[in-house]
Amino acid sequence: MTISFDNALGIHPLALKLRDRRTELLASNLANADTPHYKARDLDFRSVLQSVRASPLSLAATRPGHLTAAAPGARGEALYRLPSQPSLDGNSVETEQEQMRFAENAVQYQATLNFLSGKISSLKTALTGE
Repeated sequence: MTISFDNALGIHPLALKLRDRRTELLASNLANADTPHYKARDLDFRSVLQSVRASPLSLAATRPGHLTAAAPGARGEALYRLPSQPSLDGNSVETEQEQMRFAENAVQYQATLNFLSGKISSLKTALTGE
């Protein structure tokens, strides 16, 4: 009997990769908080996971002019954020908001790691029979 780790771990490895990518984007936003004309970017985590969980059926584009059915950000690309208070130098990073998002993402990253660790421990227990 073979074990499929993709089925056993589910969507959590992808969620961990997405959380890692979001951490990079948020850290980049914070690092460029004083850079003129820098535009804050973020990942639409929920949209990406929903597109992966959606049915495996997708529309076939038979011509180059066909539009895709995916929502913006559904493929994991970074989206630009609109600031609630635009700055005079054109920078759209709002430091307090970015710090809040970074902390929230860090907690969710740790939760995903803990969940994966539990899944791996249960698989290990099932394999060793202890």
